[in-house]
Amino acid sequence: MDDYNGMCNPQRFHVDCPSRKLFDQIADKWSMMVLTVLDGGPMRFNAIRRQLEGITQKALTQTLRRLERNGLVERQVIASSPVAVQYEVTTLGRQLKEPFKALYKWTIDNMDTVEQARAAYDARIEKEARVSQG
Repeated sequence: MDDYNGMCNPQRFHVDCPSRKLFDQIADKWSMMVLTVLDGGPMRFNAIRRQLEGITQKALTQTLRRLERNGLVERQVIASSPVAVQYEVTTLGRQLKEPFKALYKWTIDNMDTVEQARAAYDARIEKEARVSQG
């Protein structure tokens, strides 16, 4: 991962770098999952929430607002009684589909290796704790 045409270089990890801020917002805990859920087409808030086990109403609201602000999701008010709102991935947001699929594939392809690394780490930490307790 070189400097991507010099964006924010040499301080590409500086807190004020616009690309870092955008990356933080795209790669946060829920954004990738929300965009993936919406990949199937427009959905209402509660339908999205039902798909994402563990997300709170507040977290989903914040995530959708952040994605909308960044142009990745579009919010549409539906004139009905009561008024409903649905969300849809924008053309810009759809451009993230392939990178997300690649990341997901990597997780599937490497899950066994990651599990082995976790087990080795946990065993090492447990052994170190026993040794230090004497």
